[in-house]
Amino acid sequence: MYKRQAEYHVHVEGTLEPALAFKLAQRNAVPLPFADVAALAASRIDLDQPRFLAAYREGVKVLLTEQDFHDLALAYLARAASQNVLHVEMVFEPALHVSRGLAVETALLGISRARGTAARLYGISSGLILGLGRELEPDAAARLLESALPWREHLVGVGLEGDVRGHAPARFAALVARAREGGLKVAAQCEGAQLRQAVVDLKIDRIDHGGAILAMPDVMALARQRGLALTVCPGFPGEPEGGDAVRQLLDAGLDVTLTSHAPAYGGAYLTDVLARVQNAAGLTQRELLTLARNAIGAAWIADEYKARLLARLDIFARAWG
Repeated sequence: MYKRQAEYHVHVEGTLEPALAFKLAQRNAVPLPFADVAALAASRIDLDQPRFLAAYREGVKVLLTEQDFHDLALAYLARAASQNVLHVEMVFEPALHVSRGLAVETALLGISRARGTAARLYGISSGLILGLGRELEPDAAARLLESALPWREHLVGVGLEGDVRGHAPARFAALVARAREGGLKVAAQCEGAQLRQAVVDLKIDRIDHGGAILAMPDVMALARQRGLALTVCPGFPGEPEGGDAVRQLLDAGLDVTLTSHAPAYGGAYLTDVLARVQNAAGLTQRELLTLARNAIGAAWIADEYKARLLARLDIFARAWG
């Protein structure tokens, strides 16, 4: 039922399934505090946000080499392609890895190599977003950006991610300007009044975790006027954006898209997310197609390629009736 999709704001580190985590741990001689894959999987059920963050940061410790990041990204891209996802833009978080003594390019080049492999094997296109935590000091975030810019051809954008509480997006105005100078798009997740700052002052290109916009009619109107896409993450631990939010965003005429965010941590992959939201919000076929068109329209890709993806969706829509 769910065909010809695209996905954004999925954290590649959040796709690390328990079986692959054990494989990489054995490869790299990294001890895990679990007896087996089943025990690790059980530890990820019904996580609240603090427990999710702790498990997520612990999980990345098995990622040590370029090959590890390649295998991680390829496993996700293969699964996404099996769910008829045509295009994804994955976030990776360099601070998680630099803090462990790895170079930014270790992750960046491994993931990018997997993107090429997946395009050849599965026909799925992808982009890579440099995720910079808002809890970082602006100078530290700027250093991470500069360390990645020599590999600019592998990146499509920068995401202002992480713990947004008390960390206003305006702190990163210089970083946003530098990213754009390097030809990169900018996404940001925000809470409350931060949304106005991100949309009005920083003029971000995409809103992540965008359900909060429902409480801000003036920002909603501006987002609608700009055709500003926003992602929501139903089912993500601690995430309030469920079917009701998706219904309201669609009814408001906003370019809402869905994402799995961190599916290996008690969440769901995109097809399951869509199924849950369809059931919760009573989405029609036409509305499911609107979500798919929104997602393709939100892609940071060349206009010609975007038109080709939309044409493929139109062919499916006609066959679907």
